[in-house]
Amino acid sequence: MRTTLEPEDIQAIAEKVVDMIRPLLSSYQEPRQDELLSVDQASILLHMSKGSVYQLVDKSKHGLSDFPYRKAGTKLLFSRNEILKWTGKRLESR
Repeated sequence: MRTTLEPEDIQAIAEKVVDMIRPLLSSYQEPRQDELLSVDQASILLHMSKGSVYQLVDKSKHGLSDFPYRKAGTKLLFSRNEILKWTGKRLESR
C-alpha cells in the first residue's frame, strides 16, 4: 500500500521535526564555557603524558614556549579554551 502526501503535509512534518531538534541544535551553537583543567585532564586533552605537560610548563616558565598555564599556590591549572587556541596556532604554523 502506497500513500501520497500532499506538499502541505510534508511541510507540516518538516516543521514539527525542526521544532523537536531546535533545542538540541541551539545547545551546540552556544560557545563552550571555559573550564580549568588539572595536569591529568590537560594531558588527556593534549594526548600526551603528564611528564610532557610538565615539560611544556617548564619551557613556558623559562620563555622558551607560549604554552598557557596558571599557578594556584603549588597547583598547576590549564584553561581548556587557551590550550585549544594554543594547539590551533601550532597547527597553523606548520
